Amino acid sequence: MRRPRKYVLDANALIGFFEDQAGIAKKVQSVFEQALRNDMPVLMSAVTWGEVFYVEWRYRGEDNAYRAEARARQLPLTIISVDQERATRAGAIKQKHGLGYADSFAAELAIERSAWLVTADREFEKLGRHLFTLLLPRR
Repeated sequence: MRRPRKYVLDANALIGFFEDQAGIAKKVQSVFEQALRNDMPVLMSAVTWGEVFYVEWRYRGEDNAYRAEARARQLPLTIISVDQERATRAGAIKQKHGLGYADSFAAELAIERSAWLVTADREFEKLGRHLFTLLLPRR
């Protein structure tokens, strides 16, 4: 029997889900449904969550950012804290592969947990075989 996949969300995946973006929302919904079936929450770095909250506030306003936070609490989504060791590994990924800062935390968490990273960002392809990605359509 195959073990169920574990997933980590990149910021653009959760934002696309919240905004019901074509091609992204349905795939992310499927990831959440699979997580519920397997009693295995989807993961997100606290740094990545901060990026989601910032983007929602910047482009949709403060009230919408807090609504997004409330909605996220209703999902099978677990926000993983960042400690010094995790930050060190993310910093090394950023330096070696040239990812953005928040993206490095998403990649680090996916690698550490042997999980698939759900993203629309092709920049993660820089990590090659070190990272499994479920690529979403670009916005």
